[in-house]
Amino acid sequence: MPDRAYQAVQYSLYVVGLCPHEGGAVSSRVLKRRRSSQRRRPWLGFLYVLGVFSVLFFVGLLGVFTVGNAWLSDLPDYSDADAYNFSQKTEVYANDRKTLLAEFYVEDRDPVEREDISPYVWEGTVATEDQRFYDHHGIDPQGILRAVAVNLFGIGHEGASTITQQLVRNTILASEASESTLKRKVREAYIAVKMEQMYSKEDILLMYLNTINYGSGVYGIQAASQRYFSKNADQLTLAEAAALIGIPQSPTYNNPIDHPDACKERRNLVLGRMLANNVITEAEYDEACAAPLKLKVKETETSNGLLKYPYFSSYIRDTLLEMYDFDMVYKGGLTVYSTLDPKLQQYAEDAARTKESYIEDYLEVAMTVIDPATGYVKAIVGGKDFNKDQYNLATQAQRQPGSSFKTFTLVGCIENKMDPFATYVGCPMTITIDDWTLSNDSFSDYGTQTVANAFAVSSNTGFARLCLWLTPMKVAEVAKRMGIDSDLNAVPSITLGSQQVTTIEMAEAYATIASGGIHRESSCIEEIQNSSGRTIYQPDTTGERVISEEVAAEATKVMQGVIGSSGTAPDAVLANGREAAGKTGTSENYRDSWFCGFTPEYSVAIWLGNRQEQSTGAVTASGVFPLFMDAALADVEPKKFPTKDLPDFIPVDNDALAISSTGYNSVDNAYNAYSYDFTYTDRSGSYKSRSNYYDEEGVDEDGDGYDDATGEPLDDDDGDEDDSDEYDDGEDDSDDEE
Repeated sequence: MPDRAYQAVQYSLYVVGLCPHEGGAVSSRVLKRRRSSQRRRPWLGFLYVLGVFSVLFFVGLLGVFTVGNAWLSDLPDYSDADAYNFSQKTEVYANDRKTLLAEFYVEDRDPVEREDISPYVWEGTVATEDQRFYDHHGIDPQGILRAVAVNLFGIGHEGASTITQQLVRNTILASEASESTLKRKVREAYIAVKMEQMYSKEDILLMYLNTINYGSGVYGIQAASQRYFSKNADQLTLAEAAALIGIPQSPTYNNPIDHPDACKERRNLVLGRMLANNVITEAEYDEACAAPLKLKVKETETSNGLLKYPYFSSYIRDTLLEMYDFDMVYKGGLTVYSTLDPKLQQYAEDAARTKESYIEDYLEVAMTVIDPATGYVKAIVGGKDFNKDQYNLATQAQRQPGSSFKTFTLVGCIENKMDPFATYVGCPMTITIDDWTLSNDSFSDYGTQTVANAFAVSSNTGFARLCLWLTPMKVAEVAKRMGIDSDLNAVPSITLGSQQVTTIEMAEAYATIASGGIHRESSCIEEIQNSSGRTIYQPDTTGERVISEEVAAEATKVMQGVIGSSGTAPDAVLANGREAAGKTGTSENYRDSWFCGFTPEYSVAIWLGNRQEQSTGAVTASGVFPLFMDAALADVEPKKFPTKDLPDFIPVDNDALAISSTGYNSVDNAYNAYSYDFTYTDRSGSYKSRSNYYDEEGVDEDGDGYDDATGEPLDDDDGDEDDSDEYDDGEDDSDDEE
């Protein structure tokens, strides 16, 4: 290295204190030379400073880019228009699609279109909130500078957010609205700019007016107009519009109900801005400023949004919450068309109230009405007074249905080829099965009766015998097939209604018979539309055949015998000779009284009792049936139940149903092996015999051709032409007696 260069480096290090000068002090000549050189090249220092700042600038720019990119990496989907319709209320209508039953919401909103908003609101909002709204592209630099100046010099408080930014903050970034951070402001500004690229100014302003907070729990100009002035937003006067425009700046302090003076002061400020922006004339300004703040407040509902028929409406709400999450139901802006028929609902409530008017006050009526052709729930009576007790006795209360559950034993017996009009069963006063002793109502001894008569008089002893012949498991399986959803314990007492069910389950199950054997799941909803009006749900009303038409018709014929002087429901007879079928039911100690019945048009399950399960005494539910049906069908031509060919019956004589007391093992719910000698007869009078074995090791203990565990039909594997082996088919079957 040349000496001059070496000395220069050494000097530089010395100056900064990194290297002492070996030869002592630098000569004055050297120092002078260095200073002279520096004076001749001042631009080197400038370049040095510029380089340092350039590095710092680019490092800072890189940091800003990195941080900004991180802040914008998890933005919500701002391209979806629904994202800006934050928290819309769900509306529920009756099946006429006009009667509003309920509104479910967290924030009361009612979005409207541009033509449904007063021009005063439209133009006044821009003049007050963002006068350069039509000039900027989402953010307003001039407004930001003005706000900085006003706030910096302490001459007031000025916001810098545009209408677009406010919309973003109140909707898609609502969860961050309370955060006063640079990150939130950057995210808000970014989405606002993007919004301006995707939507027109009119669309943005409309979304803003439909979502902004107007105090008192209402959001959007239409909801605010209804709340404070009881009118639609397109009917607002200038003074009224200005009052509403002023509220969002401080929804609490400017609330016209709680702070009318502050609201009026803010209103006049809005009018001043409208005048300054040539939205109104000076004469209009003077008149509006002089106008009193005249409110016509519409009181809010206090019943959780349930506006009509609250027991039914609450059932719809619960159903929706099973289908969707809370936000979808209370914020999703759904339109729900229910199955409720306002006329039938009123007839049902009138029938219940009529019955309750002449019974003890502690008793109540609950009922469910279903259309068998669709499964649609047409009416629900859940109790006397929803305001006093919101527990729904029709859909929530599980009660013992008593003898109305015998219907499933009846259907099972008919399915298993037992002719209810030709098969006799002993119906003594009392029988004992293992440690279970049971009696007929009032300790009546009915002697020997056909199954149909035993059903009409509701013989407990006769149907206990039938249940054991059929097996409790089979009774439970039939009930499940027909529409009972509650858990069922397959014990002998199941036929007497020892299990607990709801009226809606029983109405659905009886509707299966009324529809000719087609089971349709009950539904309280016809259609659901999303906030855009697109249908997102419709129930399947096709149904599934679970019993044959012949079995359903024969069961209906038997059940018709219950209604009238020969049955247990003489007070259930309908007017004009209209056909009806049904079954009464009473639980132990008369805690619950039931009547389940149907016509070709409707299936009805009626419960009468007390919420605390006190005795009903001698009061029965069957009288409610004609009170409802006669009103509901007054203008309907009477229909007959369809008639079908008889099933292929094999009636059983009484001896076969003399149940042994050791036949049922209550400990392990299994049948001991024992046999009955049945005598069958066909319609022509020929006889055949067969032994029916209950065998713990077999899968078909009752010989009915069905798997006892699953209820599924079993295939015949012995080559017989007939699958059931009920008849001699000419082959040598190992399981045929002859």
